[in-house]
Amino acid sequence: MRKHRRIFYLLLLGLICISLAACNQPAADSQGEPVSTQPTEGLEKARIRIGSLLGPTGMGMVRLMEANDRGTSAAEYEFSLMAGPDDLVAKIINKEIDVAALPTNMALLLYNRTEGQIQLAAVNTLGTLYLLDQTGAINSVEDLRGKELGISGKGATPDFVMQYLLKHHGLEVDVDVKINYFIQHSDLAAALAAGDMKIGLLPQPHVTTALIRNQNLRIALDINEEWQKTTTGNFELPMGCIVVQKEFVAGNKEAFGQFLAEYRESVAFVNEESHLEEAAQLMEKHGILPNAAIAKAAIPYCNIVFLEAQDARASLDEYYQILYDFEPSSIGGQLADEDFYYDKE
Repeated sequence: MRKHRRIFYLLLLGLICISLAACNQPAADSQGEPVSTQPTEGLEKARIRIGSLLGPTGMGMVRLMEANDRGTSAAEYEFSLMAGPDDLVAKIINKEIDVAALPTNMALLLYNRTEGQIQLAAVNTLGTLYLLDQTGAINSVEDLRGKELGISGKGATPDFVMQYLLKHHGLEVDVDVKINYFIQHSDLAAALAAGDMKIGLLPQPHVTTALIRNQNLRIALDINEEWQKTTTGNFELPMGCIVVQKEFVAGNKEAFGQFLAEYRESVAFVNEESHLEEAAQLMEKHGILPNAAIAKAAIPYCNIVFLEAQDARASLDEYYQILYDFEPSSIGGQLADEDFYYDKE
């Protein structure tokens, strides 16, 4: 009897060992390939609060927004989209936003206003300004002599950029060229579409809106190209950027690095011709632009890019110097220093 019990216990012990060994082996799928047995749901993701202006400044992030909605992004992103800069600036100053997409002059202005609390991490938009004309007479900046030119936003970036180009070509405002200022881009776009203004400087997507509404309008000058011709080093015109709260990135460097990688992929997606239709639909879906038709027509002219801060620094420094020379307060009264530019290293 004891012999039978001993055999029973030995068999039971063997079964337990076999079971334990099996538990330590990776599970297999239907083809016999190992699959992870670690839980894939419920893992805590980093949380990043992102703010952006509508229009070209935010267009490059639409694929990332879609991935976030589907739960496939590396972090949990909370997006806030704003039509005007005042609300966005307030949220950045109050640290209600960790990362923001905004105009480059505003980035330096905020850096100076907050005594260095933010850093510029990447340029996400180059020149989006175009000179529209329905007279057929404008083929160069010099052709503006004796003409009336519409510009939206007196003392804003488009105004400074255009005045710089006019001065470079020997044209004086109110002497050689009359400037008619409009408060909003949409106001100037409407005036051009109606034929009340014959020549005007607009950013995308307002350019596309005006062109759709008035078939006699044409793009006479690409201001990004004109800027490159006139700057000392053929620099790009960096108009939009990504900034990050210095305090946030100090404690979340890895998560912020993942965001930048996903943002770069989103920009590449938007710029891929084969994804043009889908990207346009996503811009309408997420409220970046009013409708997909305008988005589809505007994307190729929006110069959406991803340039890390250190790679874009020369163009940024040139741009800031020109703005400073025109109006120091437009960038907060001081040029950028070393600490303004984020270094992922």
